[in-house]
Amino acid sequence: MSIPDYQSTMLPLLRYAADKQEHSLRNAIDSLADQFNLTDEERKELLPSGQQEIFNNRVGWARTYMKKANLLETTRRGHFQITERGLAVLAKNPATINVRF
Repeated sequence: MSIPDYQSTMLPLLRYAADKQEHSLRNAIDSLADQFNLTDEERKELLPSGQQEIFNNRVGWARTYMKKANLLETTRRGHFQITERGLAVLAKNPATINVRF
């Protein structure tokens, strides 16, 4: 499997946060990488700048866009949790969440 784009990680990230607990971005990245069955090579693959892993970057962007949509909120640096709006969205069981959503 190839590394998913950031929009493909949005719904799994929201589902990951559905327990209403505070989560670290690092733990979320690890959990989603397992969920997407990424190999060690895919997990370590860097952006062209060589400064960050591609998958980490994509999950970070997914979190950013979902914060802007008020589906997730930052609780402290590097940590987030689901909002009431995020729970309401999950209750509707969407097939996908993307930027247009």
